Amino acid sequence: MRRRSALLAAATALPGVSALAGAAARPAHAQQRTARGFPERPVRIVVPYGPGGSSDIVARILAQRATEITGQSFLVENRGGGASIPGTQAVLTAPPDGYTIGTADNALVVNPALMRDRLPYDTERDLTALGLAVTAQLVLLANPNAPARSLADVLAEARAQPGTLAVSHGGIATPTHLTMVQMQLAAGVEFNQVGYRGGGPQLTGLVAGEVPYGLVAISSSFRHVQSGRLRALAISGTARSPQLPDVPTMAEAGLPGVDLVGWWGFIAPKGVPPEIVQRLHAVLIAPAREPAVKARLEELGYGVVAGSPEDYAERIRREIAQWREIVARVGLRVD
Repeated sequence: MRRRSALLAAATALPGVSALAGAAARPAHAQQRTARGFPERPVRIVVPYGPGGSSDIVARILAQRATEITGQSFLVENRGGGASIPGTQAVLTAPPDGYTIGTADNALVVNPALMRDRLPYDTERDLTALGLAVTAQLVLLANPNAPARSLADVLAEARAQPGTLAVSHGGIATPTHLTMVQMQLAAGVEFNQVGYRGGGPQLTGLVAGEVPYGLVAISSSFRHVQSGRLRALAISGTARSPQLPDVPTMAEAGLPGVDLVGWWGFIAPKGVPPEIVQRLHAVLIAPAREPAVKARLEELGYGVVAGSPEDYAERIRREIAQWREIVARVGLRVD
């Protein structure tokens, strides 16, 4: 990747993300009938990453509740790799009947700029937004055998061995990858970036000592910190995490401006009828606000949003435009 310092200021100004919606209108009685009977068979949720990461955790928690509400199975299918593109493509090329949907994270809005003509779909044209579900802060972790005890220690190592200190992320354009870019620009260092096929495989690699350090979402990693399998050094965002109250923010640790927060939502192919979109939102995303589900998500470090399809659609459009401008301005690219 080529980076320039202008990325830091631009990237840290980004808000969150949302989605794209729509389909042709039907008579009101037909809409009500269709929505009332949906789903009549299992619904497939494609997670474009390996199991065990934040996308996977969110999908499984909300799929379980949707299954309880509807009496039909909501089945999670992991399709990791390829910067989340193959899994997203599997969703966007499925029949627009609501029976194949998927999760999406920040990569959804960054990939149109990073991948340009290599992207096999048009993100704005080819998807229907179902809703933004949750957000989460990101944490810099160390394997217990790694020497660093603080963010300053990691940066000192990086300066002593430019471009060779291995730090992992969950895949190209993921929140952890983008936060790593912010860190490098803010500190004026260069890591040896080690990308994985999602947060789950990345955590496995960190615990096993394949890499000494990594950026991971708090939601998928803080239990490893509690157990002592990993050591937390600093978190992104503007405030400390309730899950890791003793861990300083990047700014508190001497690296201001590293405040990107991950987000996770649900998408479907273009053309899903509006009544099915609303039904999916009602059984899969809105239940994130239910006290028991909300408490479970917050315990894992997620901030519950459960936003509307319309809000998610607008945020997706806005962030795609913002990232296109940022990438063009600073010359960020993936070869």
